Amino acid sequence: MIIFPAIDLRDGKCVRLLRGDFAQETIYSSAPEEIALRWEREGAECLHVVDLDGALAGKPKNTEVIKKILGNVQIPVELGGGIRTLETIENTLALGVTRVILGSAAVQNRDLVKEACRLYGDRIVVGIDAKDGIAAVDGWGISGGISAVELAKELASYGLKTIIYTDIARDGTLSGVNIEATAKLAAASGIDVIASGGVKSLEDIHALKIREEDGIIGVIAGKSIYEGTLSLPEAIAAAR
Repeated sequence: MIIFPAIDLRDGKCVRLLRGDFAQETIYSSAPEEIALRWEREGAECLHVVDLDGALAGKPKNTEVIKKILGNVQIPVELGGGIRTLETIENTLALGVTRVILGSAAVQNRDLVKEACRLYGDRIVVGIDAKDGIAAVDGWGISGGISAVELAKELASYGLKTIIYTDIARDGTLSGVNIEATAKLAAASGIDVIASGGVKSLEDIHALKIREEDGIIGVIAGKSIYEGTLSLPEAIAAAR
């Protein structure tokens, strides 16, 4: 199982939101590239980067900062936020990003996901962000009108290899991962799932590790590693 340190970008800064609420923001650094280097030095195998401004605007907004991050680390970087066209996917991969995460586009434009999977294979990841089991879009502010499980099943038919599943109600709360919903999604779709939202401590890592055989292949750590309730090196050791 892989631990993905999260770097959420807003106005060029490294931030965390509470349950995706832009009004409840904590700024951790004005130099996200330095945070990226820190996580790499602590043993991270891959970084999970989200352009929050891009997610709201529907197009990338923090490209210059992302270039700095890519120039600062040697490990793979996956990137999401505002990636909603084939051209944007192509441009994002051309920056040196290893994997592109499609969020709202996966709900609103299924044909895009299908074509992206055909063209780029496992370099395409879909982020399913759910409130009460229903997928949300546009920076988590709007219901997508389809259940996370039904969406995952449909995406599986396109050849999608990996989903990031976030329980919005737990994101940024340090209240523990919704392991049952994550495992259910993995089992129903047959797709590898990365858990997200609510990670607090090593207990979460151990609990997820036990469910690895259900298809949970990784977990995103955000607020926990910034606030110090979880040590990234210890989490990586436990995941291995």
